[in-house]
Formats: sequence, structure tokens, C-alpha cells
Amino acid sequence: MAHNHEHHHHHSHATKNIAFAFLLNFSFCIIELVGGLLTNSIAILSDALHDFGDSVALGLAWIFQRISGRKPTTQYTYGYKRFTILSAIINSVILISGSVFVLYESVQRIFSPAETNAKGMLLLAILGVIVNGAAIFRLKKGSSVNERVVSLHLLEDVLGWIAVLIVSIVMIFIHAPILDPILSIGISIYILYNVYRNLKTIFLVILQGKPENINEKKISEKLLTLPNVKEIHDLHIWTMDSEYNVLTVHLVLTTETDISEQQKLRCEAHNLLKSIGIEHATIEIEYDGEACEWCEESKC
Repeated sequence: MAHNHEHHHHHSHATKNIAFAFLLNFSFCIIELVGGLLTNSIAILSDALHDFGDSVALGLAWIFQRISGRKPTTQYTYGYKRFTILSAIINSVILISGSVFVLYESVQRIFSPAETNAKGMLLLAILGVIVNGAAIFRLKKGSSVNERVVSLHLLEDVLGWIAVLIVSIVMIFIHAPILDPILSIGISIYILYNVYRNLKTIFLVILQGKPENINEKKISEKLLTLPNVKEIHDLHIWTMDSEYNVLTVHLVLTTETDISEQQKLRCEAHNLLKSIGIEHATIEIEYDGEACEWCEESKC
């Protein structure tokens, strides 16, 4: 019961974090648009368009994070936890599209750099780093895939603004507009690399792979320490959303026991599994020499 309360608390915290990031990002989009027009900076106007796309992605993340907290139904028996994964996929696609667009524009600007108001860019860059940095700091406290992917959007913005900050300072003293597209290319490559890393985690969840933070060997060893357990088989581990881990297993007992002893054993097994990160477990008890579906399938 306490664990469910903790999971609900994490979900509520994630929703608030994403809502905070969305409102902050959307508000800054308006400031950025006005600032881009005043400084005559195509780079800032392009970033305003990119940030608007980020706001849409953050809005989706906020909505899906709220949906993911709904209770299980007869249709979705595990609940809606994987809606956060759906959001993470959409956000990743937007990040990839935005980064490819920035790469294309950056290459174009290497050959024809645009003149801008360097001092105005400097002021906007400082504000951009502060605003987006505050949102990232808030999201970094979270642990969900959704929060990590959303934080990538904001990290991209912070790195972009740092690039603008550096370029604007240099341009105040030296006429070197080509630095802007060069830095933009570096940032885009960095973001694409991080998207790739997050997509690996996302596909691991979708394909029901074993969570990276779960040690299958350790689980087997722990279960074998339970009284009267001779061996285990048919062990399957997967995750619903990178946080809510699920397990099924068959425990083979050396001697027959009554229902109350079986219930006690299951209770011990559940408590043991929860202590090592398994939120939901289905445990089947068998006896030595008893045939089971797993044995028939594996022809043992």
C-alpha cells in the first residue's frame, strides 16, 4: 500500500514538473518571438518557431502524463502507464525533425551568415538560459522516461541559448557571424545522439525487454533463498513505463504444503521482489516432478 502511494506520488510529481516546463516554455516563446523581431535575428525567430514545436510536444507530454495515472480498466488491465511512452515517442520524433531542420538551416547560414543585433541577442540569450535552465532543473528531479525526453527539449534550448550567448559576445567585439551556424550544428548532433539513447530505452519498453536496472540473476538467487524452494523457471521480467516493473515466475517446491503455507511463501516472495524493484508479480507454485506448461513448451 505504501509502495502504491509512493508510485502515485512520483506520477503526480512528474505531471507537475511537465506542466511547469510547458507553461514556462510557452510563455518564453512569445517573448522570443517579439525579441527576434526587435533584434532582426533570423536565428532567434527560427528558434522561436522551434520552441513553439517544443511547447506542443510539452503539452502532449503533460496530457499523456495525466492520462497515464488513470486506474486500470477492463480494456487496459495494467492501466494507462504506457501513454507516457507514446508521448516520449512523439517528442522524440519532434526533436529529430527539429534537429534536422536546424542542421539544414545551419549549413545554409555557413555560406550566407545574417547580420543581427548582437547586444539584443545577448540579453535574450541570458534570459533564455535562465528560463529554460530553471525548467530543466525541475525536470532533472524526475525519473520517468517522459520527463527525461521532455528535459531533452529544454536542454536543446539551453544549449542553443548558450551558443547564442557566446556568439553574441564575440560578435560585439569581432565580426564573426559564421560562429552561430557552426555551434548550431554541434548542438544538433549532440541532441540527436541523446534522442538515440532515449529511443533505445523506449523500444526496450515497447518490446517488453528486461529493464536495464533489473538484475535477473540476482532475482533468481534471492528467490532460491526462500524456504522449500528447490528451483525456479519461466521467469519473465518487463516494464510498463521504465518505472513500473512486472514479473511472472514459477516456484518449484521440494515438498507439498497446505494453502496457508503457500500463501505465506507468496507473501515473502512478493516482499522480496518489491525490495529489488518489482512492482507487480505473478507467482505460480509447483512441486518437484510436476509437469507444467513451461516444461511442455521447452520439451524438458
